[in-house]
Amino acid sequence: MVKTYRIELDEHDLGQILDGLEIRADSWKRTAEYLRAGDMPDGELFMIEECSDEDEAEGMAATYGRIIGMLVAQRELIDE
Repeated sequence: MVKTYRIELDEHDLGQILDGLEIRADSWKRTAEYLRAGDMPDGELFMIEECSDEDEAEGMAATYGRIIGMLVAQRELIDE
């Protein structure tokens, strides 16, 4: 059974968490691009995430994107 947690954060802390999640999502997206193309996207340097293949990397990027989406949606509900 999956547990659900209710966490209260102030606006600043939520912003910091979202920034960190966006960095992780981007890292996984770049890893998927690297695994698909075989070289660094746009010649940029970045840390390649450890995974078995591009599907896993894309899945991780999607997971981070889903979490970001849920947090942003909840923030928008409170801001209304």
